[in-house]
Amino acid sequence: MIRTVAGVAELRAHLAGWRERGQRIALVPTMGNLHPGHHSLIELARRNADRVVASVFVNPTQFGPDEDFARYPRTPEADAEGLARAGCDLLFLPGVEAMYPLGVEAAVRIRVPGLADVLEGAARPGHFDGVASVVARLFNLVRPDVALFGRKDYQQLQVIRHLVRDLAFAIDIVPGPTVREPDGLAMSSRNQYLGAEERRVAVEIIRNLRTMREQAALGLPIAGIEQEALERLAAAGFAVDYAVIRRADLGRPEAGNEAGLIGLIAARLGRTRLIDNLAFDEPLDAC
Repeated sequence: MIRTVAGVAELRAHLAGWRERGQRIALVPTMGNLHPGHHSLIELARRNADRVVASVFVNPTQFGPDEDFARYPRTPEADAEGLARAGCDLLFLPGVEAMYPLGVEAAVRIRVPGLADVLEGAARPGHFDGVASVVARLFNLVRPDVALFGRKDYQQLQVIRHLVRDLAFAIDIVPGPTVREPDGLAMSSRNQYLGAEERRVAVEIIRNLRTMREQAALGLPIAGIEQEALERLAAAGFAVDYAVIRRADLGRPEAGNEAGLIGLIAARLGRTRLIDNLAFDEPLDAC
């Protein structure tokens, strides 16, 4: 069984032994309810470090008042078993009091200007303030040499990169590829909320991303590609927050034939909110 610690002092004591031996430490932050996408990050971490720490913490400050914090699935025993199989050395399983010792309301918040206000930030005000704040806390607690984040949460990845560069964290950020179900649906802890018919429809997100990529390669106007994607998703039963094409830095491209473009979609099916993205220069067989 994997070693699990909940307290900050115990965590730091454990990490100190590794550092004394000159071992490189990787951190994989998660909110738990882990699936093969998370496990792939652990396996990637093992290729980038001598020791791997995973954190499981459902962070209250990144959920809005009408979001699913209370019902977000919590499965610590299954998470520990999966992490052990994937090769994780240590599970950090803190409570709210460990992460926010002065209380959530008195907690210092970190804001990443610009990136925190568009797309996911516009749809979920304050979300990325909570993400940046909790990740900075984890970085300070673990002091990893490398941290791994999945590309499925692409905007989050860009926020973390900005945070690390601006606050001079001596941490390498390594992105992990999006892991998909056989039909292409991106793996997510929220997929289990989907009913049988919703699960069948959910694959329309990746289908639309692929269509957006094909249309961009043909040189069609970006605004028209985005509008058609919105209409197709709405017709399939989604309530769409956005379906857009952006540059890698999330700026608006001038033309669809630019290098490094990415399509991003966020939409709801019933009570379940799904996000996905697709880099337009990825090989076809990678997605």
